[in-house]
Amino acid sequence: MDRGSKSAVLVTGGAGYIGAHTAKALHEQGFLPVVYDNLSSGFREAVRWGPFVHGDIRDRAALSEAIEAHGIKAVIHFAGLIEVGRSTVKPDLFWEINVAGATSLLQVMREHGVGRLVFSSSAAVYGQGDRSAHQSIAEDAGKAPASPYGDTKLAAEWMIQAQCRAYGLSAVALRYFNAAGADPSGLIGEAHEPESHLIPLAIAAALGDGKELTVFGQDFQTPDGTCLRDYIHVTDLARAHVAAIEVDLAAGVFEAVNVGTGEGRSVMQVVEAVGRAAGRAVPHCLGERRAGDPPSLVADPSRALQLLGWAPKHSSLEEIVADALRWERNPCYGAGLRGSAGRRKSRMAV
Repeated sequence: MDRGSKSAVLVTGGAGYIGAHTAKALHEQGFLPVVYDNLSSGFREAVRWGPFVHGDIRDRAALSEAIEAHGIKAVIHFAGLIEVGRSTVKPDLFWEINVAGATSLLQVMREHGVGRLVFSSSAAVYGQGDRSAHQSIAEDAGKAPASPYGDTKLAAEWMIQAQCRAYGLSAVALRYFNAAGADPSGLIGEAHEPESHLIPLAIAAALGDGKELTVFGQDFQTPDGTCLRDYIHVTDLARAHVAAIEVDLAAGVFEAVNVGTGEGRSVMQVVEAVGRAAGRAVPHCLGERRAGDPPSLVADPSRALQLLGWAPKHSSLEEIVADALRWERNPCYGAGLRGSAGRRKSRMAV
């Protein structure tokens, strides 16, 4: 796509954590991000860099109207459910939104001749697989999702790939590892309700705004016994979406690309990094392993460099934690404010 022409990109789920950062990155590179979101988990106040359309991903009429009204040339698809635990108790809801919702979007794109899709996928498509505990994961690794959430992400990938072949769509599925951090400006950051991610939970515990952190498992076959994960700064992740919009792909081509650093950091390394940044230890206790937690999930990111010309620039653990802490302490939102969804929404407004 020609970013110099202010090409309009529909960002479904663009009021959420990664979606909002990607909308900002698109704007900075000359695109017009049009955010389409039902605000079930996103924040209207996070839509700052282009038009906002309130709508559900399953509503084909609303999608069609948005694409027509704004002259959409490409779509970045974030809208969906992400909670792994919830997917095990409401799998039908995850299939309805994550798979049927993607089907609705693809049909409307086809009707309007929108030929490029970037899909928000996940390392959850790999599951535990048949690799060794410390082996990095390439895109051709075996797929064995350990949750309905992972199942729906993989199913959506398969459907997108099939439609590329059948209808000439070109698409890139970005398989995220652990998105973390916040925009360095402090304007937007991570705000989930309830919060389940390690870094914001550790920061809340350190600042006295949350309960004691539980470290799940200390007997994994890793250097310190806790899980290894690949943490990617959300601004680096946003840049990957822009690169996927811009990459030259022929009609009918589907590409799946890992977005990670290739370096695993343990849970305890994260806890210690938060403590250093906050200037106080993170109160924590040790708990049992959670079912389905693999000892290590670390990307082989070489395909991203090869295809997209993308590599992480801001994903040192120190920078991720510093930016996340700055977001939590930003006086515009109330120092360390956490809590109910209503209070968290107030943090988004400037």
